[in-house]
Amino acid sequence: MTQTLQTEIQNNIATVTLNRPAKKNAMSFEMMAELVETGKTLAAIKDLRAVILTGSDNCFCAGIDLESLMSIAPRMDEVRNKILNPPNGEAANEFQAPATIWSTLPVPVIAALEGVAYGAGAQLALGADFRIASPDTKLSIMEAKWGLIPDMGISQSLPKLMRADAALDLIMTGRILEASEAQTLGLISRIADDPLAEAIALAQSLITKSPDALSAAKKLVNGTWGCGETGLKLEAELQAAIIGQPNQIEMVMSVMQKRTPKFIN
Repeated sequence: MTQTLQTEIQNNIATVTLNRPAKKNAMSFEMMAELVETGKTLAAIKDLRAVILTGSDNCFCAGIDLESLMSIAPRMDEVRNKILNPPNGEAANEFQAPATIWSTLPVPVIAALEGVAYGAGAQLALGADFRIASPDTKLSIMEAKWGLIPDMGISQSLPKLMRADAALDLIMTGRILEASEAQTLGLISRIADDPLAEAIALAQSLITKSPDALSAAKKLVNGTWGCGETGLKLEAELQAAIIGQPNQIEMVMSVMQKRTPKFIN
């Protein structure tokens, strides 16, 4: 039984809803673990044909939960160890797995986006096979705001979707994209007034196709586009060298205190 997600399966289509509406579905460490648990559970259901990821209360995910982010400050060595050492037999560490687990499912995964998809929420959405967004959805790879790099599988998703210079722009600036620009850049598959209804319609269309063909198509794209799972290790190494260091802490404090940061060169 998960506490931060709601999962419903109808007609062989699973809908997984991020359910922390009071926090705009911000991603806590508990939610991260439950996303992985849910992904593994769904992967084991033989007659499952598609998955939809969405958020409660007309919002996808506002990013990492600030309380969770602040809670790691006293245990940086432990966090770096977890970043650098995935569980045995896994390519993704526990911070990458909530977004990358969806690529391991043999069925299509569709993210239905409303409100905002920031930071961790954007990376979760990018971990899906398709993203359908409402016209007023806003998206941001926002980790630069906290002096960090995106490290939840961005090496797997962005190389399949956009040019390197455009990706660097989003990663370095953390700027907020309107849905129309996100679609132009390749981050959003479709724009629809009712993204959940459109996602259901897409799922219903896809399940009329051979499940073998859909699974093989997904493996083909995931196995040939981008740099593959070796990118996850580089993500981890780069983030471990940044997180908890003076300039990253200064970035967080400057945001909290609403002042200009003073970095150490």
